Amino acid sequence: MLTGYLDQIKAHGDPERASQMASYHKADRIYLGVANPVLNDLTKAWRQELDVPARIALADALWQTNIHEGRLAASKLLTQARIRPDATVWDLLQSWLPDFDAWAVADHACMAMQKRLSADPDRLDQVEHWTQSDHMWTRRAALVATLPWTKQNHPKPDDLHRRDRILGWAAGYVPDRNWFIQKSIAWWLRELSKHDPKRVITFLSQHGDTMKPFARREAGKYLKNQSA
Repeated sequence: MLTGYLDQIKAHGDPERASQMASYHKADRIYLGVANPVLNDLTKAWRQELDVPARIALADALWQTNIHEGRLAASKLLTQARIRPDATVWDLLQSWLPDFDAWAVADHACMAMQKRLSADPDRLDQVEHWTQSDHMWTRRAALVATLPWTKQNHPKPDDLHRRDRILGWAAGYVPDRNWFIQKSIAWWLRELSKHDPKRVITFLSQHGDTMKPFARREAGKYLKNQSA
C-alpha cells in the first residue's frame, strides 16, 4: 500500500529544491523537494478514496518513512474536521510527539491535532501533560495545537475557561528561554489579540517584561494604541 502512494510523492521531487529544503530545515532526514501545494492535492485525493482505517494506516506508514514530505503528507491525511470515530486518529497523532524535531513537521501534525481537539475539547486534559514534557517540541505543541482557542469571536463560557487555562500554560513557559518556546507564546498571544485584546494586554502587563524582547514585540503586533 505504502509504495504506490510514496511513488506519487516522489514523482514530483526536485533535487535542487530538496537540497535547499535540507539546508533550511536542518533536521536529519530525506527531502524529496516536493512543493506543499502538490502534497495538498495528493492528500486531498487520497482522503476522498480511502476510508478512515485506511487513511490511518497510510498516515502511520508515511510517518514511519522519516521522509520530510512523507511526514507532511501523513499529517495532511488526518487534517480534517469531521472524522468519526476519531479516537484512533488522536492516539496516532499523540504517538508522533516524540518524533517532533523541526517546526515544519511539527506544525503540520499540530494542525491535525487542532481538528481533533476542537472535536473533543476534553482532550485538553491530555495536552496539559505535554506542558511538563522534557521534550521541547512536545511542550511547544501544547500551544500550537490549541490555537483554535485564540480564534473565536464569540466564545462560549466553557471556551473562555479553556482560553484562560491555555494562557496559564503560556505563562508557565515564559521563564523558558528557548527561542521556539518563546515564539510559540508570541504566536498564541498574537493570534488571540485579533479577537480578545484585553486578555493579551493583561498577559503582557503581567509577564511581558520577562519574555524575550522579540516575543514581546510579536505578541503585541496587532495591539493598536493600547498599552500593556
